[in-house]
Amino acid sequence: MIVRLRSLTPAEWRAQVRAERRGASVLLDGETAGPLAAWFDLPVAAEHVVHTIIGDVAREGDPAVRRWTERLDHVDVAETRVPVEAMTRAWEQTAPEIRDAISAAAVRIRTIHEPQLDTAIRGTATAHLRPLPLRRVGCYVPGGRAAYPSTLLMTVIPAQIAGVGEIALVSPPGPDGSVHPLVLASAHHLGVSEVHAIGGAQAIGALGHGTQTVVRVDKITGPGNLFVTLAKRAVFGEVGIDGVAGPSEIVVIASDGADPRLVAADLVSQLEHDPLAWAVCITDSPGLAGQVAEAFSEEASAAARSGIIAQAAGRHGAVVVTESLDAARRLADEFAAEHLSLQGEAAEALRDEPHTASAVFVGRRSPVSMGDYVAGPNHTLPTGGAARYRGPLSVMDFQRWQSVVDLSAEEFDALSPVACALAAAEGLRGHERAIRLRMEDGVR
Repeated sequence: MIVRLRSLTPAEWRAQVRAERRGASVLLDGETAGPLAAWFDLPVAAEHVVHTIIGDVAREGDPAVRRWTERLDHVDVAETRVPVEAMTRAWEQTAPEIRDAISAAAVRIRTIHEPQLDTAIRGTATAHLRPLPLRRVGCYVPGGRAAYPSTLLMTVIPAQIAGVGEIALVSPPGPDGSVHPLVLASAHHLGVSEVHAIGGAQAIGALGHGTQTVVRVDKITGPGNLFVTLAKRAVFGEVGIDGVAGPSEIVVIASDGADPRLVAADLVSQLEHDPLAWAVCITDSPGLAGQVAEAFSEEASAAARSGIIAQAAGRHGAVVVTESLDAARRLADEFAAEHLSLQGEAAEALRDEPHTASAVFVGRRSPVSMGDYVAGPNHTLPTGGAARYRGPLSVMDFQRWQSVVDLSAEEFDALSPVACALAAAEGLRGHERAIRLRMEDGVR
């Protein structure tokens, strides 16, 4: 199979991005839509499927979770909670080199995340904000095409640093009805004791509404497939979420001197995630653009997941030539990518610019793949342009701010006339009276 990058002008790529990011209804592929249409007796939209599953779980609890797991994952899981002994056994049966890798990655991630813990009181002794850890969170670890112990490390470790009291982990069951051994081994290593073999929208429904065996959480974190993403959106408000993640994205700004093989390899590494992933090289060098396209074809065609890469490249893979490197930077900023890679001396000099991307990788020694596993900053990142207003998952995502007001007598005397004037101006006489009673009584 020969896999190629499309060659687009800046205007052509800009038009595609704008068209696809307007929030149109999500379409299902034929493989997924067929069985769902049979169950619902009509062609069905993804949003309808998710709201049906979420509603069933909210009303019935565990029976609905079991029923939808059997339908969608083709396995009957009578008891979703994985025994602690199974996690211990998974760790013991994991190859020593993989255990060492999990341990080393955990140390690096913890080292990078620990300085993010906020303990400072903001304000004065009598009126301030204070940071508090969330009480209970749910961490979703994807399954399906592959096991993702790295996602477990990236979601659980910042929650532990924040001081979260309870962490519930959910992950899709395999054919044996349990969670993938590498995920269980990682959970054991981090000391997570609550793991449920549940995936998809039913897992999000269980975390968001609670069931007979899954206690509702305060916040849900972690990426997932289309149904997980839509389910997180559906339960938002009932619980908090870290964001609504979409397909993986990489934009490479490449200048003369960049190695086209490394650029191509980075594009391939992100396209193998998902048939809807984005991978674009933007350069001011027509010669480099041609070299990248040629190298990409060689890398992608020989890749283990060439079928997925071909689908993604045909839709969202491209090389774009701009008139200048500054124009390349502006085009990348419009996209606000999940991952931005800067390669080539001139491109790497843009490192400290205020890019809209969520994660920036600079130079040949910093491939995005290192960020996925062990560089340290979190790999749970916003997509779909959300990098314009939020960044990677962090320790702060597992904290909440609470205000405390304990005014001194002097502050009350000074501030009460101001508050009364504003309350009267707004016509809220009850507010004013609550203050004036204290003024008249000489509350000190």
